[in-house]
Amino acid sequence: MEPADMMAAVTTSLDERTGRSLDEWVALVRETGPDPLDQRAVRAWLREVHGVPQNSQWAIADAAATAAGRQRPDVDAYTDALYSGAKAHLRPIHDAIIILAEGLGDDVRREGRGTYIPVVRRTQFVAVAPGPRDTVRVGFRFRETPPDDERLSPAKGFAQATHWLHLAADADEDDLRSLEPLLQAAYRQNG
Repeated sequence: MEPADMMAAVTTSLDERTGRSLDEWVALVRETGPDPLDQRAVRAWLREVHGVPQNSQWAIADAAATAAGRQRPDVDAYTDALYSGAKAHLRPIHDAIIILAEGLGDDVRREGRGTYIPVVRRTQFVAVAPGPRDTVRVGFRFRETPPDDERLSPAKGFAQATHWLHLAADADEDDLRSLEPLLQAAYRQNG
């Protein structure tokens, strides 16, 4: 289930699970809750004062912040934030991976997240982010047996990835092109 579908499912059943509709919760946050732009504080207040379940906390906090005027960053702004400061030199590698992924089909789009950039077809098939020790992390979502590539290892809590690899900051064009079979397999398996 994609994030937008999950959010819709949560908000549709909110009244049943909490006794209030999303609009009623947003009004309550505005009238008696913490600053609606401080989502962490809103979620804590919903949990501690009202006993709201976790997914519902996220949906309500997001809706309250949006109603208070919060603007979500676009994908480029998320990417800029990920690769600012000490990680800026990794941006060209990130951009090259994204170009390869987007080139796989007209049905491919990037989305923004605070800690990684997912590339989505029908579902997310790759995620890219700054990695540890001066690397770029590339996570792949394989629904079938992954391609045989000694660089792949099982992913540990990264996006929707089942496997990942890390490219060093000095990765060259051959290193980037070597990702094509992995990207193609993940693309095919997530359509």
